[in-house]
Amino acid sequence: MTSTVMEAMDTCAAKFAALPALRSKIKGQWQTVTWAEYHAQIRLVARAMMALGLAPKEGLAIIGNNCPQWFIANNAAIYSGALPAGIYATNSPEQCHYIAENCDATIAVVENSEQLGKFQVIAHRLPKLKAIIVMTERVDTSVNSAATPQQIVAWKDLPALAQQVSEEALDSRIKAQTADDICTLIYTSGTTGNPKGVMLSHRNLTWSSKTAIDFFALTSDDRVISYLPLSHIAEQIFTLHMPMYSGGCTSFAESLDLLGDNLREVRPTRFLGVPRVWEKIQAKIVAAGQASPPQRKKIVAWARKQGLAGGYAKQQGQSLPLFFGVANKLVFSKVRQQLGFDRCLHLLTGAAPISLDTLEFFLSLGLPVCEIYGMSESSGLASISLANDCRTGKLGRAIPGTEMRIAADGEILLRGPHVFAGYLKKPAATSETIDSEGWLHSGDLGDINSEGYLQITGRKKDIIITSGGENIAPQLLEGKIKAIAAISQVVVIGDQRKYLTALITLNAETLDSELVYAGSPACGAAEAASCDKMLAYLQSQIDDVNKSLAQVQTIKKFTVLTADFSIEGDELTPTMKVKRNVVSIKYEAEIAAMY
Repeated sequence: MTSTVMEAMDTCAAKFAALPALRSKIKGQWQTVTWAEYHAQIRLVARAMMALGLAPKEGLAIIGNNCPQWFIANNAAIYSGALPAGIYATNSPEQCHYIAENCDATIAVVENSEQLGKFQVIAHRLPKLKAIIVMTERVDTSVNSAATPQQIVAWKDLPALAQQVSEEALDSRIKAQTADDICTLIYTSGTTGNPKGVMLSHRNLTWSSKTAIDFFALTSDDRVISYLPLSHIAEQIFTLHMPMYSGGCTSFAESLDLLGDNLREVRPTRFLGVPRVWEKIQAKIVAAGQASPPQRKKIVAWARKQGLAGGYAKQQGQSLPLFFGVANKLVFSKVRQQLGFDRCLHLLTGAAPISLDTLEFFLSLGLPVCEIYGMSESSGLASISLANDCRTGKLGRAIPGTEMRIAADGEILLRGPHVFAGYLKKPAATSETIDSEGWLHSGDLGDINSEGYLQITGRKKDIIITSGGENIAPQLLEGKIKAIAAISQVVVIGDQRKYLTALITLNAETLDSELVYAGSPACGAAEAASCDKMLAYLQSQIDDVNKSLAQVQTIKKFTVLTADFSIEGDELTPTMKVKRNVVSIKYEAEIAAMY
């Protein structure tokens, strides 16, 4: 097996030289970079970085949206022996400072003037930073202000800088690295406190990528779309590292807002979506369906019954319903085409819990979405499953070549070549996470059934212990409540309290139609949040959810917030996971009013 990232890239570029590696849209037209060109640009940028003073084991910070330059800069840093550290594009200057200082960054690569501005604010506090490379050519780099002592370099000037360093000098850097050397830093999203730098080795990345490629049987025909933050390990593994083995092509979405259009253009063979993305797609399909003629609604409703029954029949090895093929032709095939999934073999979800309602919604449309489980500390992957061998509501089996078990307290433990080397500059945190026998303590609670399928039951640190001593996993309850069409986000409250309550936000995609069903005269989320008819409508549906729960799990009161959670509002991480601690502080008054 390939032992370093460089060997993987070198082999791929030689084998698939003329095939497309990267595609991005420039002025409305898709532009393609071949594997040979991609490889050459990595080596050139690596030499330019060396000319700017980047030394082995030093950090290199990257901030920007997904684009070819992000990939090239990341791999160039690895080739030169340095440690790339992605920073979320939404991060503040202070958050950028923390990561750049923590990883001892000597070079920062920024997308544009906006991201450059963040580093200019903190430049005087980063004495180790020597240069800032700007990915776009629109930024004036001719004059460096006194407040920004670092050299500012445009991407177009890198070829000239590269001339100062020989190919042989780069080769020496490459040969000096081994499979067990750290080559990438992934900073946790920081739902509580400052993020930790997860140290991943060449072996972690190459072994995980190769294992996933073999498991999914991917080839050079593989097509993926990159749109989730590249600072996240899942996006790096699926769109940056795995293609280095398959020889497939990664296309970059223009933006999250244009993802739907780009999916129809790219028609990926593999797609990974965080739960929030699947929920948004579901809401749009539901909204479109409500606007359909009555006869069409009846056909779709009939087809979805066939689809759900057929989906579960496949999972249990049973024969499909008699009219499943008809439903597929009339409805499912058209939905796949409309979404851009007509040639997609693997629809995946991960990074956060997803509701059974959402999974069954797509299963009923002939689109089985397989849950995968992993974390930065396991190189992004711990359990996986295939569309023809998944179990809705389960997260697959442990990836081949690894071990997974449940501790006495219910915590999921992992062991294998995918387990990280430790947290940067945090030996105590490392020893708390990896025990003396090499088991990675995930912090997640779960169980494994007789078939080996994993199911998550909660997060250890999120467990609510009521004043009566009951232990309750909020994710289970939140998933059930989020199945209500009008609701977008839910946070269950109740730690050290007598009963459970919930903070709720409304779904912008479905709100107008839900207001009609509620008989509410409200216009928009702000008015709906205090409308008696809308609140009564929601209460009746929450009452229905409560009927399926044990008495101690029921939601006694809820508050509808006037605006949805967002990354900008700091309630969500860049991968759209709720920051519970932020929510509890930000909405302290609303919570107190329910008690």
